[in-house]
Amino acid sequence: MPELAQRLADVQVSASAAMTARARDMGARGIQVISLSSGEPDFPTPRHAIEAAYQAALAGDTKYPPQGGTLALKQAVQRKFRRDNNLDYALDEIIVGNGGKQVIFNAFMATIDPGDEVVIPTPAWISYADMAKVAGGVPVTVPCPQNNGFRLRPEDLEAAITPRTKWVMLNFPSNPTGAACTREQMRGIADVLLRHPQVWVMTDDMYEHLVYDGFEFCTIAEVEPGLKDRVLTVNGVSKTYAMTGWRVGFGGGPAKLIKGMFNMQGQATSGISTVGQAAAAAALDGPQDLVRERAAEYRQRRDLVVEMLNAAPGISCHKPEGAFYVFPNLAGCLGKTSKGGRRIETDTDFVFALLEEKHVAAVQGAAYGMSPYMRISYATDLASLTEACGRIQEFCRDLT
Repeated sequence: MPELAQRLADVQVSASAAMTARARDMGARGIQVISLSSGEPDFPTPRHAIEAAYQAALAGDTKYPPQGGTLALKQAVQRKFRRDNNLDYALDEIIVGNGGKQVIFNAFMATIDPGDEVVIPTPAWISYADMAKVAGGVPVTVPCPQNNGFRLRPEDLEAAITPRTKWVMLNFPSNPTGAACTREQMRGIADVLLRHPQVWVMTDDMYEHLVYDGFEFCTIAEVEPGLKDRVLTVNGVSKTYAMTGWRVGFGGGPAKLIKGMFNMQGQATSGISTVGQAAAAAALDGPQDLVRERAAEYRQRRDLVVEMLNAAPGISCHKPEGAFYVFPNLAGCLGKTSKGGRRIETDTDFVFALLEEKHVAAVQGAAYGMSPYMRISYATDLASLTEACGRIQEFCRDLT
């Protein structure tokens, strides 16, 4: 049988997707699993966005779309960047993709040559490293430990940049930790980047509106306008507006980069769903009160989960500033045996035993580049979170 491409040899299947699939498998067998493994809002898509998609379809907006995004959506993205981020992008500095993931992939494929390095603060969404590898790049991880709030220190970033560095990735609020950077902390990162004019900077701002306790979000090109001509600001409607299935992401950046990404997208998918773009434009331009209301609900969920996990023997849970994840430390649970007889030597052992014995799905920290932790998504209802965290407490109490 012919072989697969070598480029896939070191590319992993998403651990969160694998755990979610495993939980669904168990559900199909009649086992009631509470899944905290998927980063997907449980809220419905705003009604006005659905209506906009419906009206677009009725009006015949069902033909091939413009490759880089419809004019209406690009103008809505332009207004969003001005309103939320104080960033002015011309229309030829904006691209729309099949989710933020394609925007990131386009950028890597358009810029990375074999051996180029991509600096990634960790813990991090695993897809950053794998997309860099597919493009021929080399991921360079920069640990951001819990004692620094899982944030990137300027001196650690400085040490990681080499003459081969092509990109620096930023994702605050972060998946998987929920950590966010203050303006002062982002200023320190910007000062490092100013000293390395050969480096592109990508900021994944998907969770910008999910911040709590009065925390103020900022993005790197806003904090330091001098970087704007080499920053790609990535965002989308998936997390903010609960539109994960619509697959609409977008990016703003220098026209030269956007042109290269446009070319790459043309070879991969061309344009994206016309009705999805109509829905996204309506979400971006429509009432934003819903965003704040949902953020308040997420904050309530975060507080519940952090409190209950910290009451579980052997677990220590940091309270994050944003997103809808917590990243609890499992060190106190290692070296023990579960009630079902499973030896817990790693965070991977922990999450698989938890799933099998208590039917709660989480994702091991190893998947995101830091152990011994697990990622829990609290993008689900309070009743399910209360039950799941109660099961986790029981699981930990039973460890011997």
